[in-house]
Amino acid sequence: MLTGANVHDSAPFEDLLDAVPPVAGKRGRPRRRPGKLHGDKAYDHRRCRDACRRRRIEPRTARRGVEGSRRLGRHRRVVERTLAWMSRFRRLAIRYERRIDIHHAFTALACSLIYLNALQGRF
Repeated sequence: MLTGANVHDSAPFEDLLDAVPPVAGKRGRPRRRPGKLHGDKAYDHRRCRDACRRRRIEPRTARRGVEGSRRLGRHRRVVERTLAWMSRFRRLAIRYERRIDIHHAFTALACSLIYLNALQGRF
């Protein structure tokens, strides 16, 4: 989900949880939601924890002022690595576009190029 730069991460949190596709894997009816959510300190709010619990998702977030994000490092590494790949595209690192549809198109193009580079040696 794309939001403005001045919008806190916890504001569109419930919409983001509802946008998660069903989790596939095991036989039978697919799970509608993941079992747990790993997040950084930005998601340590009561409304975020309550939104997770209403959807039967266990929130695993670092608590503000109590613990660091080091324990979440192995889970956060995937996210941080992806954000580093995205920041190689200068137009995304510094947002020049005012319209969200154009910015979303550039984000989709960057993801496609990253995926194409990852698959290039396999075929």
